[in-house]
Amino acid sequence: MYKRNAQGWSKHIDFMVLDIIVLQLCYMLAFYIRLRDWVYSMHEYRTLGMLLFIADVLVIVVNNSLHDVIKRGYLREIFEHSKHSVYVLAVVLIYFFSSQLGEVYSRTILGITFVLYLLIGYCVRILWKWILRHTSFRRERNNMLVVVSEANAELILSRLLSDKQAGYSIVGIVLLETTNHKSIHGIPVVAEMRNAAKYIAEEWIDSVYIDAPINDKKVVKLMDACAVMAVPTHYHVPYMTRSGVKRFSEKIGGTTVLTTAINYATPVQTLIKRVFDIIAGIVGSIAALLIMAIVGPIIKAQSPGPILFKQERIGKNGRHIKIYKIRSMRTDAEDLKKELMDENRVKDGMMFKMDFDPRIIGNKILPDGTKKTGIGEFIRKTSLDEFPQFFNVLMGTMSTVGTRPPTLDEYEKYHFHHRARMAVKPGITGMWQVSGRSEITDFEEVVKLDTEYIANWSLTLDLKIIFKTIGVLFTGKGAM
Repeated sequence: MYKRNAQGWSKHIDFMVLDIIVLQLCYMLAFYIRLRDWVYSMHEYRTLGMLLFIADVLVIVVNNSLHDVIKRGYLREIFEHSKHSVYVLAVVLIYFFSSQLGEVYSRTILGITFVLYLLIGYCVRILWKWILRHTSFRRERNNMLVVVSEANAELILSRLLSDKQAGYSIVGIVLLETTNHKSIHGIPVVAEMRNAAKYIAEEWIDSVYIDAPINDKKVVKLMDACAVMAVPTHYHVPYMTRSGVKRFSEKIGGTTVLTTAINYATPVQTLIKRVFDIIAGIVGSIAALLIMAIVGPIIKAQSPGPILFKQERIGKNGRHIKIYKIRSMRTDAEDLKKELMDENRVKDGMMFKMDFDPRIIGNKILPDGTKKTGIGEFIRKTSLDEFPQFFNVLMGTMSTVGTRPPTLDEYEKYHFHHRARMAVKPGITGMWQVSGRSEITDFEEVVKLDTEYIANWSLTLDLKIIFKTIGVLFTGKGAM
């Protein structure tokens, strides 16, 4: 039976066990330093020891603290281990607060425990990674046969051999073509396609790695033979090696497919984000109505026309949506835009930005050259005009955090890589808005920041952007 590689936190069960042992040893040592006694001789401190164990396991599993632990460098490991330690301490303190047992335990013991855990835990992780990199101790290796074309052999073998922590040992190569090659990368060519199945049956082969066209009859015949012999096969899907995308298998229409995406959200994450959007949408919509009641009469007095401005934009994956804003421009702003394109700070026309936009209500250049601003500039500077978009958030066509929706004429100029920023619902705020807002005039930089947001999306990242947005609104930095 094939033993599948562990996934998630269970992939690093060795690090998890070490972490638990280190934390308990630090706890024992801290207790001895403070009271010169054996920690588990006292009932209360036995309870605290169990709590530390539960907190440690809980944070590792829920926070996925050991993700990519093998690949982390020294500095990143300091950060990740420190963050993990803080979370464990937070769980313990929350327990103290909720149970009102904080006074029973020595704060000194708890403090010494976590200082020792920070130092010793980090050193143990680094040492264990060094041991794993320099030994084959971690996994029981299985003998793997590689079936590959002569053209791809060098590339595929170099990739397979570069994984020092792999649970396999390549014992032979089968080339699709008949050649004179005796070995590649020091691995012997042991058979041809016509007798590959016989070789597998007679030799110690645990699994077969296949990089070959799936429509090749010889490949299908070999895979069928492996299935009959109960020898696991690993079929390399070429596109799945593309960088910058996440991969997972799922069921669609009763068939198993391999899916690639720049990122994905779990059903729970999607639900949490939508619930947050509904709450934000309700609060934001109420605020929008109050703002409209205050600034609406001033807008109508300075520029006859509606208070609310409705515009067609491009939403998620190219869907046409209508967004709402408090009108800060003249009613003929779209017509004037064509006349002002020469003054656009974004030269490729992918966005429209001006240092002093005469379309904004109240903006005038006086005879002496002085630039005068009015209500329109104020509501844009304070981002009050954006509040009616919470109506869109409530309706589900937008999200609180996302990417800004382009206008139709901007979207028509998009190249393939620009469309990546439309992979999520458009948002009222986003990564590039809190990274410079109007100071960013290079559209490629906007696309880069939006793509970075999508690729690294998490609920935590959304919260960080929201807090940064609040800071930007109060400082007015980058607004226009």
